[in-house]
Parts: sequence; C-alpha cells; structure tokens
Amino acid sequence: MDALSPELAAAIESWRAQDPDPETVAALDALVADAQSGNAEARTELEAAFAGPLSFGTAGLRGPLGPGPARMNRVVVSQAAAGLAHYLVQQGLAGGSVIVGYDARHNSATFARDTAEILAGAGLKPLLCAENRPTPVVAFGIGHYGCVAAVVVTASHNPPQDNGYKVYLGDGSQIVPPADADIAAQIAAAAAGSVNDIPRSTDYTVLGDELTTAYVARAASLVTEGTPTELTWVYTAMHGVGTAVVEPVVAATGFSAPHQVQAQAQPDPDFPTVGFPNPEEPGAIDLALELARRVSADVAVANDPDADRCAIAAVIEGQWRMLTGDELGVLLADDLLRGGTTGTYACSIVSSTMLSTVAAAYDQPFTTTLTGFKWIGRVPGLAFGYEEAIGYCTDPTAVPDKDGITTLVRVLSLVARLRAQGRTIADRLDELGVRYGVHHTSQLAFRVEQLSLISDAMARLRSAPPTSLGGEPVTAVDLAAGSAELPPTDGMLFAGDTVRVVVRPSGTEPKLKCYLQVRAPVDADLATQKKVARSAMAALRAEAAAMVGLG
Repeated sequence: MDALSPELAAAIESWRAQDPDPETVAALDALVADAQSGNAEARTELEAAFAGPLSFGTAGLRGPLGPGPARMNRVVVSQAAAGLAHYLVQQGLAGGSVIVGYDARHNSATFARDTAEILAGAGLKPLLCAENRPTPVVAFGIGHYGCVAAVVVTASHNPPQDNGYKVYLGDGSQIVPPADADIAAQIAAAAAGSVNDIPRSTDYTVLGDELTTAYVARAASLVTEGTPTELTWVYTAMHGVGTAVVEPVVAATGFSAPHQVQAQAQPDPDFPTVGFPNPEEPGAIDLALELARRVSADVAVANDPDADRCAIAAVIEGQWRMLTGDELGVLLADDLLRGGTTGTYACSIVSSTMLSTVAAAYDQPFTTTLTGFKWIGRVPGLAFGYEEAIGYCTDPTAVPDKDGITTLVRVLSLVARLRAQGRTIADRLDELGVRYGVHHTSQLAFRVEQLSLISDAMARLRSAPPTSLGGEPVTAVDLAAGSAELPPTDGMLFAGDTVRVVVRPSGTEPKLKCYLQVRAPVDADLATQKKVARSAMAALRAEAAAMVGLG
C-alpha cells in the first residue's frame, strides 16, 4: 500500500466531513483506494484535486466535477455562495434580490439550490429558477426584477465533465476587478471554516414562467413591423437549454419554425453527439450542416449549451460553412446601422478592426475593449458589441451581455429580409468586402500541459518582439502596460498597415491564443481581394506559429 502524506490525508478527512454529496464522497473514497494501491494516475488526480482552491476570477469558477477544493462540488459551491453573500452584504446590499439560474449539466440544479439556501441564510432574497434556463434569460432577470446580483451555474461550452459558477452584479454585467478579488477574499474566508457552519434557509422564491414570458416578449419585440417572416432554417441547441426558449421566441416573432437537429434538441449533460459542445469546434455543427443541405436551408443557427453564444452557417462561395465570429459581428452591426440604430459600437481587442471602419461610415462612435463581455457590456451608450468567439450583445438595454437567443432573432430578421430581396448572406458579405475591404481573420491556439510554457512564450515575445510580420514592419504593444483606452491585460499586439496579431493566454483554458488579421486593399476587385487575403493569411499563420514557438 502507498501511504498518503499526512497533509493530504488530513485534507481528505476534512473534506469528507463537509461534503454532503454521497456520490462525491464515494468517488473520493474510490480515488483514495486506487491511489493507495499504486495507481499513479489516481494519485496524480487526487493530489491535483487537493493541491489548492479552484481560482475565482472575473469568469467566476469553472472546472471538472469531483471531490476536492480544486474541483467543482457542493463544498466549493457552498463556499462561493457564502463568499458572494458576505461581499454583497459588505457592499450595503443586505436584503437585496439575487436571481439564481442554472443549465442542465450534472449537479447544476443542486448547486443552484445550495446557492439559494446560503444566500437566503445571509439575509438576501434569492429568486431561484424552477427549471434550467439559458444564461441570457437569467441575465435579463437582473433588470426585470431589480436584482443586486445574479448567479448562473453553468460551464457554458466546456466539456461534459465540467461545471461552473458565473456571477453578475446589479448592472447586469459580469464582474470585473476589483470585485473579483474582493469576492475571492470572502470565499477564502468561508473556506477557512466548515461548510456545515454556513447558515442556510429555505426562505427563497421559486420563479415560475413569468421570467421566460417577459424575456420572450422582449426578444420578439426586436423584430420591426413589416419584416418578412418566410425563410427555411435549421436550429441546434447543441444538447443545451436553448430549445425551450427559442421555440416560443420564434413563434412570437412569426418566423417560420426551424428544422431542428432532433438528436441535439433536448438537454443532455453527456453531450453524446459532440466531442466538445462548442459550435466553433471542428465537427460540432456537422449534424446541422447535414440537415441544412437536405432541406436547402437559407441559414443554420447553433447555440452553445447555455445559449449565450450563437453561430451561423450558410452557403458561401458554393459551400456550406460556418461564418467566423467576426463575419457575423460585422453583418449584425452593419444591419443595425442600416436600420438607424445609433450609439457606440464596440468589440474586443482580439476581434476584427472592420467594425471600427463600418461604424465610422455611419458617423457612430466606436470603442475597443478588453476580451470579455464584462468589459463590452459596460461601454457607455452601447448600441451593439461583439467578440470573435461568437458572442454578441444585440439588445444591451435589456441584457448587457452576450445573448445567443436575441442574436438568433437578429439573424433570422436579416436573412428573411435578404431572401425577400432575392439575396443571401453571402451577397451581403461580398457587398461589405467591396465597400470596406476584405478583412480576413483567423486564430491559432496552442494547448499546453504546463502553464509555465505559456508564461515563457509571453516572456520571449516581450523580450524579443518581431519587427516585421507578413513582409511589413509592425509595432509591438505590450498590453500589460495598459493605456488610456484599455486596462492592463496579459497580451501582446503586433500591428502593421495590413497585418495584425494579438497573442494572449486564454482566460478559461490552458491555451495560448493568437488572433490574426490581414486586410486586402479596397481598390482591388473582390475576387483579387479574397485571393490576396487568403494567401497572406496562410503565410501569417505559419509566421505566427514560429514566433510563438509552441507548435
């Protein structure tokens, strides 16, 4: 038998005494037995699970389900709920309402109920969703009910073994510094004691259908009177929670009902038809594309599992393919501008620069933000915001966050109007390319086993930045220094006349990401622009991979 260290053995016993979930305790006991029998993999997992707390940041919590302080479980969630409750009380918000929602992942409903009980025990007024609901519906509920905060138990588009804990404050946006550090400190204080001592109460309200009904009415109101409603389209909820809200939204707008990917229409926490439930991942929307070809659809639309993100596919140059996040972002912004929507247009620093050009053409202000809707949603006077990771804020006064369902409504409205004119999404993309120049974007991602490899790569780029990329001089900007426009963030920007590269660590995964853009000259014909841009992007991808040195 391989003995555990005294420190690890003590931590395990303390954990076992606090964890109220028999299944998690049984999993812990099995892991301990395997580790003690000499199973190296089990020992590695056991040590990792108890190596330290799961970090709470601006994205909240996210990680694999399992026992231990570095995993998602009822102990960790209870500590997070207690920390959030203490933070809200310290901010003078005692007695305020907090809406609590959840997706359909394993243990989400249990984590949400624990959260409601602990918030109620701290004197707050939790509003617990009776059923799983899309994240944007819960975010909408903040303003609808005048809440001081919200919690959504979701791991969004992460693998099936994960879960997460997303926190919003009363302005309807996700948390930003210093709130994240302040809440994390309160969570650490709660973790110093036993979860068995955290006060709980069942004095909370369970929300019925009223929230969804209000959200559906708001989403449907985005369709202007006289908009054509005839179109053929495909929808997939990616085994998530979108279907139950998308269906009544579409019925309320009058658009034609979708052809649904039935194998992915209902919530399933095991995501059996996709290896990774993210529409951006290769193969994830294959079933939707297959159905779209079969029914000769105008467009295929996919939500991620918690329906805060939206991807679309269409026939582009004779082939079905998914649009990039930048392509759809510019399409939606252009459509709003054509319709007279005024205000500030925004996108994250890793997104295409094309939006700034389009906004300027309509004499509307534009701003760049750091990555994440916690920044985009806080832009004063926001009319529309997006980031390339298929997230779009299309109704910021109601949901100042990414919303895959109202994005779906905007997409259907655009496609139906184009169809009524005998035109397609591809036609509109070409029109934008002719007017503003082809902006071709792409991405490289390098997954690592050791996070030190990412910090080493960033250090190399800072100490010896490239002076040219794509055959032209580039200026290097260290985003960690911050600027008048942007707070500091870990990243490097390299910009030239027609090329642009942003390198940054992922905020949620052990990845280093490179966001690439090449811009073709407007004075060339469209076919030439596309050819030049594709050739330049192929060369830039190779150059960026060599520059990072992790390929």
